[in-house]
Amino acid sequence: MADVNRGNRPLSPHLQIYRPQLTSITSIFTRITGNALLVGALLIVWWFLAASYSPEYFAIANGVITSWFGDLVMLGSLWAIWYHLLAGLRHLYWDTGRGLEIAKAERLGLIVIAGSFILTLLTVFII
Repeated sequence: MADVNRGNRPLSPHLQIYRPQLTSITSIFTRITGNALLVGALLIVWWFLAASYSPEYFAIANGVITSWFGDLVMLGSLWAIWYHLLAGLRHLYWDTGRGLEIAKAERLGLIVIAGSFILTLLTVFII
């Protein structure tokens, strides 16, 4: 029989009462960082193409990639690489059927977040 009360119920999950979990946020950031890595990759490819084209064009590309904007994009790309790598390792661990309990999954999410920042700082200061 048809549900006559359909118009009075909120959507599920209702956006006003839904609280995102750490695991969903880290999953979303994995997708975002994967796509954001394209920006840094395109900037590097442009820099290499400019180097092969002419010294004048390379000077322009080199000026962009060594500017504050280029430094910011490269730093963000470095963090995204570490984050995406650690999140991928977490997913490989989950694929074995381990670490799927809520407490362990949240702990792994915190490890991915903290680890990505720590590895980014180590990479910046070592290199």
